[in-house]
Amino acid sequence: MNQSWDPKLYSRDAAFVSNYGTDLLSMLDPAEGRSLLDLGCGEGALTEKLLSLGWNVTGVDSSEEQVRAALMRGISAKVMDGEHLKFDETFDYVFSNAALHWMKKPKKVLDGVWNALKAGGSFVGEMGACGNVESVVRIASNILMEKGFDPKEFNPWYFPSEDEYSELLIARGFSIESIQTFRRPTELPGDILDWLTIFAQSFTSPLKNSHKKQFYCEMRERLKGQLLSDEGKWIVDYVRLRFKAFRLV
Repeated sequence: MNQSWDPKLYSRDAAFVSNYGTDLLSMLDPAEGRSLLDLGCGEGALTEKLLSLGWNVTGVDSSEEQVRAALMRGISAKVMDGEHLKFDETFDYVFSNAALHWMKKPKKVLDGVWNALKAGGSFVGEMGACGNVESVVRIASNILMEKGFDPKEFNPWYFPSEDEYSELLIARGFSIESIQTFRRPTELPGDILDWLTIFAQSFTSPLKNSHKKQFYCEMRERLKGQLLSDEGKWIVDYVRLRFKAFRLV
């Protein structure tokens, strides 16, 4: 997957990710000094809030740039692939906001989460669900097919249905306390070109660098009728999957 992260651009144009993630914190029990693994911590904006609540937090992310930014915030963070989690210690909680859908091998992710949790530990997460940013995926796929490419090779996301992810959790031995899918149309702080440049990079992988900006501009033009409001605001068709599960043994 061709995906890089610029912490400054992410903080400027995608701060809504951690802002929406604040609501997910309500699914955590009181910290009381317990340990928590923040899976996909990014640049650490939401991780800071976890620290302020009293959690003993370790953050991991596959992006060296994002981890470097998290370390600058004073967060204990390390570079680690979410599909290959490996720790000597175990945690009371594994927490993940808007990161699991970037990991296309969910069984490996759940194996790592299971092994990282103490018996009785909790896994709390929110990710893109089936139908998330469907307009973006459809338009990007159409343009790639018109250029002679198979879009499935360049789609960076895994968006499961509620039933699908429930089955994966149960198969790994988790007990589900709650799981729900909900629509959350998300107003962007600026132009959708900024969003595409951050999140849709993988779709441009087969293109020459000189053609990538044109690809984003073509996407923007085709998305106007679906995602641009009469007030001139870009509102992306987000669908989220939120859950809490326990490792029983």
